[in-house]
Amino acid sequence: MNILSTELAQDIVTRTMRIIPYNVNVMDANGSIIASGNPARIGELHAGTLLALAKKLTVEIDDASARNMHGAQPGINLPLTVHGQLCGAVGLSGAPDEVRQFGELVRLTAEMILEQAQLAGELQRNARYREALVLNLINGEHANPADLAAWARRLDVQFERPHVVYLLELDDSNAAATDLQALQLRLQARATALLTAAAGPHELVLLDFYDAPGPGPDKQLLALAALLRELCPQPHKLTMGIAMQDMEGVATSYQSAKTAARLGRARHPRRHQYSYYDHVLPVLLSGLNSGWQAAQLRAPMEKLGKNREMLQRTLTCWFAHDGHPAATAEALHIHRNTLDYRLRRVGEITGLNLTRLEDRFLLYISVLLSSPGS
Repeated sequence: MNILSTELAQDIVTRTMRIIPYNVNVMDANGSIIASGNPARIGELHAGTLLALAKKLTVEIDDASARNMHGAQPGINLPLTVHGQLCGAVGLSGAPDEVRQFGELVRLTAEMILEQAQLAGELQRNARYREALVLNLINGEHANPADLAAWARRLDVQFERPHVVYLLELDDSNAAATDLQALQLRLQARATALLTAAAGPHELVLLDFYDAPGPGPDKQLLALAALLRELCPQPHKLTMGIAMQDMEGVATSYQSAKTAARLGRARHPRRHQYSYYDHVLPVLLSGLNSGWQAAQLRAPMEKLGKNREMLQRTLTCWFAHDGHPAATAEALHIHRNTLDYRLRRVGEITGLNLTRLEDRFLLYISVLLSSPGS
């Protein structure tokens, strides 16, 4: 068992010698001293420890015994075990009658330090495996589904439950990668069920699960946003993707969050929180950005010519207010007659009849695909 490193051994020596007035040695499973209050002894083969390890019992060495052992000193030697496995020993230098009372205290302290280190190592490895799983899923690296499912089961990740991907983006381009790593650790400590993965130097993917019926992803978004305001001092944006189920849905949720974030930043740059559900149609239509179909869908806006910026802004506001003339005119700070004139001009230039549902829908899609961030 290779848990007893030189660093941990020295930590044991440092901590225990603060509370007892005797020299402490820590030996590895081969009986070599790897840490000591007397640095000159490091590297020596400890005869008393070899006996303690062989017998798996405490071994005391008095003055008479020490004279018969090469390099030995009087003291007490206790084997160290972690979860039933022998990993080394701890020794106290001094007359056995004097140091005996401290033996169990030192051993318990040493084993506690080793157990905590082992647990921390397991948690760290588990976090790395969870992050690697998330990265595999969001990147669409289609490994064998059976392997991914087995991987998820080992990590106790249940993709049968509804889940959603949240995308955290740091606004500060000068933020160091260590800032994102520190935030990731803080999140893992506060929200242990959350799966996190650094998808870029300023981008953190958060995969969360929820139960239905119960608080849905919208409420979890609010709770997560509140937690991030507490844990993340850097300016940031948080975007929620589409809620999905099963492992294949993770990539879809991530892509929807990425697109919603891009659209949200372009249309509402001052906001700090976005959601797929606030931009459903623009997100879904974003896949039509190439090919001859996209060119045809954008054609009505292309025809507006030199008045395009003003007329497109008018249409965007008109659609945002569900075609209500009074509300649109008020939002644009123009007279109702001015709005009517602009809409007539759009119809004349594009050849579309704005009272006809299909034409109005085509115009709406054209506005969406021609808007910033689309």
